[in-house]
Order: sequence, then C-alpha cells, then structure tokens
Amino acid sequence: MFNQTTMTEFLLLGFSDVRELQILHFVVFQVIYLAALMANFLIIIVVAFDHHLHTPMFFFLVNLSILDIGSISVIIPKSMANSLMNTRSISYSGCVAQVFFFMFFAVTEFALLTIMAYDRYVAICQPLHYERVMNRRACVQMATSTWISVFVYTSLHTGNTFILSFCEGNMVDQFFCEIPPLLKLVCSDSYLFETGALIFSNCLAFSCFVFIIVSYVQIFTTVLRIPSEQGRHKAFSTCLPHLIVVSLFFFTVSFAYLKPISNSPSGLDLTVTVLYTVVPPLMNPIIYSMRNKEIKAAVKKLIRQTLFT
Repeated sequence: MFNQTTMTEFLLLGFSDVRELQILHFVVFQVIYLAALMANFLIIIVVAFDHHLHTPMFFFLVNLSILDIGSISVIIPKSMANSLMNTRSISYSGCVAQVFFFMFFAVTEFALLTIMAYDRYVAICQPLHYERVMNRRACVQMATSTWISVFVYTSLHTGNTFILSFCEGNMVDQFFCEIPPLLKLVCSDSYLFETGALIFSNCLAFSCFVFIIVSYVQIFTTVLRIPSEQGRHKAFSTCLPHLIVVSLFFFTVSFAYLKPISNSPSGLDLTVTVLYTVVPPLMNPIIYSMRNKEIKAAVKKLIRQTLFT
C-alpha cells in the first residue's frame, strides 16, 4: 500500500518510449525553453532600463514575464532531463514543489491578466481618470496583493492534496506533477473535498473571465467611436492579443481541470496541457511586447547603447 508516508517517488508520463523521439522531445523543449527565457528576460531588462516604459502597462508586463519564466522553469527542465536520461521518476518532494509552484505561477498569471484587462479598460474608456486610478502606488498594491493571496491559496491547495493517501500506485498520467492526475492515485473518497475545491477555483476563474469579457465589450464599444482609423487600429492591436491569450489559457485549463478523470491519458490531453503550460510563456512576449512599437524602439535603443559601449 502506498501512502503519503511511504511514497518516495512518482513516475511521470513520457512523450515516447522510442529513444530517437525522446531526443527530439529534448531538443524541441530546449529550443522553446531558451527562446522563452531570452524573450522574457529581454522584456524585463528593457523595461527596467528605459524610463519611458515605467508605466502601469509595462509594470504588469514585467510581472507577467517573471511569472512566465517561473512557470516554464518548473516544468520544462525536469521533462527535458527525464527524456535525456531515459527515466520518468520524480521525487516526492519534487512533485510537491512542482504542484505548488506551477499552480502559484499559473493562478497569479491569470489574476494578473484580469488586472491588465482593467488597466486597458481605464486607459481607453476613462482616460481622464487613468493617472489617478492606475498610479504607481495602486499598481504596486494590486500586484503585491495578488502575489500574496495566491501564495496562500496555493499553499492550501497543495496541502490538501498531499495529506491524502496515495494507494493506487505512483504512476502520474501527465508529464509533470499536477493535481487532477494525482487525485487518480487516491484510494478513498477523501479526494472529493479537493475536487470540490478545484471546481470552486474554476468558478472563480470563470468570474474573472467574465469580468475580462465585459471589460473588453466596453473597450470595443468605446474604440468603435474613435473617429481616427489609426486610433482604432492601435486600440484593437493592444486589446485583441490580450483577449486571445486569456481565452486560450482559460479554456485549456478549464478543460484539463473539469473534464472527467479518465483511466488513461490521450493525445488530446497532452496537447491541451502543452497549450497552457509551454505555449503561453513563449507567446506572451511576442503577443504583448514584440508587437509593441515602444518595446521595439526600446530594444533598438538598448542594442545601440550596448554596441556603442
């Protein structure tokens, strides 16, 4: 019988048992990981050194980049190491760390995306009040309260999961430790409480998603009244990518956490997991920043200064 006292390791799901495909998986994930790190670190450095970018929007972008670096670093390196060494094991403490930190970064990111939607709403729909509402102190307070509250929330979720008894083996049907596949290993009905907590969490996420949608309905209504075509294009170019990212993140996570627990994972399950774990940290810098003229100008300025120095 396995339980939380005798369990020493878990076995993660591999993408393939073929050695050549394992090497391919290692190479692909390595390229994605390095590209995501470089893009997000570049945003942090550029915003930090360019005083013209010290605005609420870019302040939240820096927070988003930090979260993306953290979330992808929790998952990808271990998966790459397992493929390279042809193993699937992860220690019990490593599994606890993966569950805690991935949930912490993911939930904080979704909360931050909600705040960013509010920021865009105030900037476009109430521009005269923007300086007063989204001042430096308010932005710091919103970001800090989000990080702290999600830390407490994640601690409770992780604790509730790992006080359960695991007696259905140690095979996790996922390429990293996540709560839904771990609940399949619980041998009693004690997991129902944590399942209810996950459903409640998805309801909160849905409320945030509705708030974002309502904000963007107001934004698009205001944008359509802008007489300048260039002004409408600029507003749409900054808002539509944000809405696309939020929708992709919300629906894929909801599918993974609310779908009935199956006996064996499918290719669709792995695809959905990659969509909300690996893709966002790589795409967020491109969608939010690399298409932004101010970021592009700041990057060129930083490169010129570096080469000149």
